Amino acid sequence: MTLAISGAIVVRKYLAALLCLLSLGVTPSIAANASNAGLAADIDRLSAEVAQLEGARAVKKLQRAFGYYADRGLWQEVSDLFVDDGTIEFGADGVYVGKARIREYLKRVGGQDGLRYGQLNEYVTLQPVVTIAADGRTAKARWRDIGMLGDFQKDAYWRDGIYENDYVLDGDIWKIRSVHLYINFVAPYEGGWSRMKEAAGDWRTPVAKAFPPDRPSTRNYRPFPEAQLPPFHYVNPVTGKAYSGKQP
Repeated sequence: MTLAISGAIVVRKYLAALLCLLSLGVTPSIAANASNAGLAADIDRLSAEVAQLEGARAVKKLQRAFGYYADRGLWQEVSDLFVDDGTIEFGADGVYVGKARIREYLKRVGGQDGLRYGQLNEYVTLQPVVTIAADGRTAKARWRDIGMLGDFQKDAYWRDGIYENDYVLDGDIWKIRSVHLYINFVAPYEGGWSRMKEAAGDWRTPVAKAFPPDRPSTRNYRPFPEAQLPPFHYVNPVTGKAYSGKQP
């Protein structure tokens, strides 16, 4: 929002200056030649600001598409959002590399392509913090994941976690480079997280045990009730400092 406002202010200033020069009989070409260097610098800056804004908008649209496709078990559509060597990592399951492996892993997690009768598989994705690199070619984003999972008249679960994802501008199309979901808990709807049992020592899912990942987990941590702190990709927006500490 700040970038958009500052860009709009500069544009208004130039329009006002142009009208003033025209009222004095100065042609646009003369005015442009007189301040060519300054104008070029402002154009470059505004172009960079626009690229940042457009990149953030595209990344949000991309991640929201991921969630809506996942909701309905459209795993081919989900995998198509990734670059060819993209990766996905959920909880302690390890890293799956490449579109085909991502699709098969998610299909096994979901149970099949599409949804079976009575299945609920909602991926609610909230609280985006999107950071576009200075060159406008890569991005990182942090999201809150809330999952509503289960089967009609059988079972129901809440899932809570944090995404720290990477994105890349491939040609002129933004794609997902990596999805990393730090799972905080998967708790039964009845009783919720207050009555859930502590995770086993090996808390990989049955899917990961039967369908091993391409690489081990990038970070070792324990889910709730143990406290965890997924690393922040961004600096504090007020102090400008990166958080380098551990879970308090």
